[in-house]
Amino acid sequence: MVEFSKKSHEQLINKWRQNAEFVKAYEELEEEFALLDEAIKARKEQKLTQTEVALRMGVPRSAVCRLERGLVSGKMPSLPTLKRYAKAIGKKVEIRLI
Repeated sequence: MVEFSKKSHEQLINKWRQNAEFVKAYEELEEEFALLDEAIKARKEQKLTQTEVALRMGVPRSAVCRLERGLVSGKMPSLPTLKRYAKAIGKKVEIRLI
Protein backbone atom coordinates (compact mmCIF):
# COMPACT_ATOMS: atom_id res chain seq x y z
CA MET A 1 0.00 0.00 0.00
CA VAL A 2 1.30 3.48 -0.88
CA GLU A 3 1.78 5.87 2.03
CA PHE A 4 1.33 9.58 1.47
CA SER A 5 3.08 12.30 3.42
CA LYS A 6 0.91 14.40 5.68
CA LYS A 7 3.34 17.29 5.39
CA SER A 8 2.36 20.45 3.57
CA HIS A 9 4.15 21.52 0.41
CA GLU A 10 5.92 24.27 2.37
CA GLN A 11 7.08 21.80 5.02
CA LEU A 12 8.50 19.49 2.35
CA ILE A 13 10.30 22.34 0.59
CA ASN A 14 11.81 23.49 3.90
CA LYS A 15 13.01 19.95 4.60
CA TRP A 16 14.45 19.56 1.10
CA ARG A 17 16.20 22.95 1.34
CA GLN A 18 18.52 21.35 3.87
CA ASN A 19 20.03 19.36 0.98
CA ALA A 20 22.65 21.35 -0.98
CA GLU A 21 21.93 19.46 -4.22
CA PHE A 22 18.24 20.31 -3.95
CA VAL A 23 19.01 23.99 -3.32
CA LYS A 24 21.28 24.14 -6.37
CA ALA A 25 18.71 22.44 -8.63
CA TYR A 26 15.89 24.61 -7.27
CA GLU A 27 17.85 27.80 -7.88
CA GLU A 28 18.61 26.70 -11.46
CA LEU A 29 14.88 26.35 -12.07
CA GLU A 30 13.83 29.50 -10.21
CA GLU A 31 12.93 31.41 -13.38
CA GLU A 32 10.77 28.55 -14.61
CA PHE A 33 8.98 28.41 -11.24
CA ALA A 34 8.38 32.17 -11.48
CA LEU A 35 6.88 31.70 -14.95
CA LEU A 36 4.55 29.02 -13.64
CA ASP A 37 3.47 31.23 -10.76
CA GLU A 38 2.76 34.10 -13.14
CA ALA A 39 0.87 31.91 -15.60
CA ILE A 40 -1.39 30.30 -13.01
CA LYS A 41 -1.90 33.61 -11.21
CA ALA A 42 -2.93 35.24 -14.50
CA ARG A 43 -5.31 32.38 -15.29
CA LYS A 44 -6.93 32.64 -11.86
CA GLU A 45 -7.13 36.44 -12.04
CA GLN A 46 -9.16 35.97 -15.21
CA LYS A 47 -11.26 33.45 -13.24
CA LEU A 48 -10.55 30.82 -15.89
CA THR A 49 -10.48 27.09 -15.29
CA GLN A 50 -8.10 24.79 -17.12
CA THR A 51 -11.11 23.59 -19.10
CA GLU A 52 -11.93 27.12 -20.26
CA VAL A 53 -8.31 27.75 -21.24
CA ALA A 54 -8.28 24.45 -23.14
CA LEU A 55 -11.40 25.46 -25.07
CA ARG A 56 -9.80 28.78 -25.99
CA MET A 57 -6.64 27.00 -27.11
CA GLY A 58 -8.54 24.28 -28.98
CA VAL A 59 -6.89 21.48 -27.01
CA PRO A 60 -8.09 18.93 -24.43
CA ARG A 61 -8.05 20.02 -20.79
CA SER A 62 -5.41 17.38 -20.15
CA ALA A 63 -3.05 19.32 -22.44
CA VAL A 64 -3.41 22.45 -20.31
CA CYS A 65 -2.92 20.36 -17.18
CA ARG A 66 0.27 18.85 -18.66
CA LEU A 67 1.48 22.29 -19.73
CA GLU A 68 1.05 23.72 -16.24
CA ARG A 69 2.49 20.60 -14.62
CA GLY A 70 5.37 20.71 -17.09
CA LEU A 71 6.20 24.23 -16.03
CA VAL A 72 6.41 22.97 -12.45
CA SER A 73 8.76 20.13 -13.37
CA GLY A 74 10.95 22.31 -15.56
CA LYS A 75 9.69 20.99 -18.90
CA MET A 76 9.17 24.22 -20.73
CA PRO A 77 6.62 24.20 -23.53
CA SER A 78 7.55 25.40 -27.00
CA LEU A 79 7.32 29.14 -27.58
CA PRO A 80 4.29 28.78 -29.90
CA THR A 81 2.47 26.72 -27.25
CA LEU A 82 3.34 29.20 -24.54
CA LYS A 83 2.06 32.04 -26.75
CA ARG A 84 -1.24 30.20 -27.34
CA TYR A 85 -1.61 29.65 -23.59
CA ALA A 86 -0.85 33.32 -22.89
CA LYS A 87 -3.38 34.46 -25.48
CA ALA A 88 -6.00 32.15 -23.97
CA ILE A 89 -5.55 33.81 -20.57
CA GLY A 90 -5.51 37.31 -22.01
CA LYS A 91 -1.76 37.85 -21.80
CA LYS A 92 1.26 38.07 -24.09
CA VAL A 93 4.64 36.43 -23.83
CA GLU A 94 7.56 38.83 -23.61
CA ILE A 95 11.12 37.55 -23.80
CA ARG A 96 13.97 39.89 -22.95
CA LEU A 97 17.69 39.58 -22.45
CA ILE A 98 18.78 41.62 -19.46
